[in-house]
Amino acid sequence: MAHRIDHALRAYHARTHNCAQSVLRAFQESHAVAECQIATAHGHGGGKAAAGRCGALHSALALTAAEPERQAQIRRQFQAATGSEACREIRRLKQKSCRDCVALAASLLIQTEKGDA
Repeated sequence: MAHRIDHALRAYHARTHNCAQSVLRAFQESHAVAECQIATAHGHGGGKAAAGRCGALHSALALTAAEPERQAQIRRQFQAATGSEACREIRRLKQKSCRDCVALAASLLIQTEKGDA
């Protein structure tokens, strides 16, 4: 499972993907994410996701769209770790970097998978 976090961080660190795309790329096979979805997620990084949400969190929520309880758990844990769901607020607080948010979102997806919650 840690390979998914590493995969997300490699995509982000190589600057080939933004935060939202990196999370989707890491879970592409396990969640049947199409290349067009990853391309579209380019517009969700840097606070451009709905309500200014962090792109990494936005992608984690998109991957769990059919699981509202899991989404709520991911949102709670993400906000507890970062201080906010909003990209600009997270940056202002300076508690977590964008790279940290990518790792956190990927980690929360893994932790909340059925059987691991």
